[in-house]
Amino acid sequence: MTLSPSFREVPMPVTLEGYGVKLIPMQEEHAPSLELAAADGELWRLRVTSVPEPGAAAAYVDTALEGQRDGHMLPFSIIEQQSGDIIGCTRYHDIVPAVARLEIGYTWYAKRWQRTHVNTACKLLLLRHAFDHLGAMITGWRTDNYNFASQRAIERLGARRDGVLRHHALRRDGTVRDTVMYSLLAGEWPEVEKHLEYQLSRRHAD
Repeated sequence: MTLSPSFREVPMPVTLEGYGVKLIPMQEEHAPSLELAAADGELWRLRVTSVPEPGAAAAYVDTALEGQRDGHMLPFSIIEQQSGDIIGCTRYHDIVPAVARLEIGYTWYAKRWQRTHVNTACKLLLLRHAFDHLGAMITGWRTDNYNFASQRAIERLGARRDGVLRHHALRRDGTVRDTVMYSLLAGEWPEVEKHLEYQLSRRHAD
């Protein structure tokens, strides 16, 4: 399979917008707003996520931007367009231009925006950019084996469960998790795109 010429280099920062959200390139000055978003639901208390705890948002952003400089991450802050508030963040990570692969992760939203249209909207924008503009051949996701909500959300997108990496990564509390891996191939994207658009149209109609 011939790779898209556009994915022979690391993806550059870009703004993605639509369906009531805007994904903007993460910046150092976003740290206070991200800390405020994480406080909505005290998300850092969740054992199976990596949301920054109070006072740690600046370091969290620095790590994301270091990954961007090193060429294997592209982090976004998420703005809810009606309010203009930063409500969470997400990123491309484990970017491998040589095989046109990237993963979507480090995603979290303030509690009041969970179980709304926001996750579907963000994933649609990210997947559309990955496949239609970057020329990705595959996108992936990974999540904690006990993060059942995340697993259900990824499966609702239409991704395929690839398997489980046993004893794979440290949690915040020092225990070691198994990691559940998912993926979506470029050839599967057109049908998934239609499905996500349909989901968002139904929410809008409601």
